[in-house]
Amino acid sequence: MKILITGFEPFGGETENPSWEAARLLNGMSVSQCDLVSVQLPCVFSKSLDVLENALKLHQPQMVIALGQADGRSDVSIERVAINVCDARIPDNEGAQPVDVAVVQGGPAAYFSTLPIKKMVTTLKSNGYPASVSQTAGTFVCNQVFYGLQHVLKDQKVASGFIHVPLLPSQAAKRSGATLSTMSSTTLRDALLCLVPILANHAKLGEADLQVAMGANS
Repeated sequence: MKILITGFEPFGGETENPSWEAARLLNGMSVSQCDLVSVQLPCVFSKSLDVLENALKLHQPQMVIALGQADGRSDVSIERVAINVCDARIPDNEGAQPVDVAVVQGGPAAYFSTLPIKKMVTTLKSNGYPASVSQTAGTFVCNQVFYGLQHVLKDQKVASGFIHVPLLPSQAAKRSGATLSTMSSTTLRDALLCLVPILANHAKLGEADLQVAMGANS
């Protein structure tokens, strides 16, 4: 079984991106009879989905986990839903800043993750990693990739979804006057590794996700 893991290049003036730092540490590993392969995506609206689709065609994975950086998040955030809109607060790495533009013209309003998101959160917590189900993937390139991924795979038996991760300690150290939660790339790697066995079972056995309350209060 092959699992494709994507992470983003640095953006917004950063020199690092925790999503890629974690993804690249996983590249080439074999865990629970799963081969992990990592691909870096550009933080560019006009290019990210093309690179993603090329990676899907090249690697033919049985599961896809897309990772992205989320400033201010304090845990590993398993995203529930992607929405069909790009509404960029800041420009991407090539200066584009789409506002109220559909990810896919004529596409559905939203797609849900097809990963066992609540089982993933439970597994992470039981292994000592802070985690939660997130109800929003934002409206920047992360959400675009999440939506585009689910759209491309909607008729295929390939489980897929998106995970937001906190900043690296080295990133937070450069934010003067700000106190931000962080997680090291090795901790992120280890957190993601503990998910592989349950993801493998989900793919091979078709096990249902847990039905436990992990919703938002507002």
